[in-house]
Amino acid sequence: MSELSVKHLLGIKYLTPQDIDLIFETADQFKEVINRPIKKVPSLRDITIANLFFENSTRTKLSFELAEKRLSADVINFSASQSSVKKGETLIDTVNNILSMKVDMVVMRHPNPGAGVFLSKHINASIINAGDGAHEHPTQALLDTYSIREALGSVKGKNVVIVGDILHSRVALSNIYALQLQGANVMVCGPKTLLPKYIKDLGVKVETNLVKALEWCDVANMLRVQNERMDISYFPSTREYAQQFGVTKELLDSLKKEITIMHPGPINRGVEITSDVADSKQSIILNQVENGVAIRMAVIYLLASKIKL
Repeated sequence: MSELSVKHLLGIKYLTPQDIDLIFETADQFKEVINRPIKKVPSLRDITIANLFFENSTRTKLSFELAEKRLSADVINFSASQSSVKKGETLIDTVNNILSMKVDMVVMRHPNPGAGVFLSKHINASIINAGDGAHEHPTQALLDTYSIREALGSVKGKNVVIVGDILHSRVALSNIYALQLQGANVMVCGPKTLLPKYIKDLGVKVETNLVKALEWCDVANMLRVQNERMDISYFPSTREYAQQFGVTKELLDSLKKEITIMHPGPINRGVEITSDVADSKQSIILNQVENGVAIRMAVIYLLASKIKL
């Protein structure tokens, strides 16, 4: 059987195109499993996984937990807000305490960029990055590009625009890497204040006019404005942002072609997209949620197969 070239999933930039193909092929098989009446497989009965969330998360945490349980792994949930981290315990102390419980794999979300890489150099368990600050969110990019492949047949050659708060978004960076690895053409679109200075160095097109971006693309991935990461105001008001960078049904209908709408969630309805866009037939947002479980099952399964029990 093929195997991943990596021991951890720390970021898309560490993967090869072959790794992504393998993850997608494995996810195809697990997607069949989760649509059966009995949704569990005994694949990881001997594996213990710790979910370490040092930052609030609902959807990602639930998706990982469901994926782990579908694979019959033993699951430990750890929330930093209720832990000794508040008492000053370091990241390595926290993890070593959990590893002393004989944990094989750690799924971690952390507010600091590079936390997963730092950890991987100090502990033996396999690490999956569930989001590190405004840096990367690899499983989100995998499920997003998997959803594009499912909707359009292929990612290669497709024009994909990522719209919104690129500056603070870990989803944007991981998506850019994943799309480029799979041969897509990538554009970012948003207010100039929310586009990082280095963005052109990543080989993406840059557009500040939403209508032009939508006319160019096959797929628009709409990101929410990350108010919790902003220490200053990057645009005058939410209303003005919605007027300039929000997608409405009228705007979609005015385009000369039908495009696919995505959103990593949670949606600010009426800001990035209106409800009638989110719930329209052009939206694949609910497919993304379903595919998230299959992709995370695939990643966990493939990394677990490298663990020597």
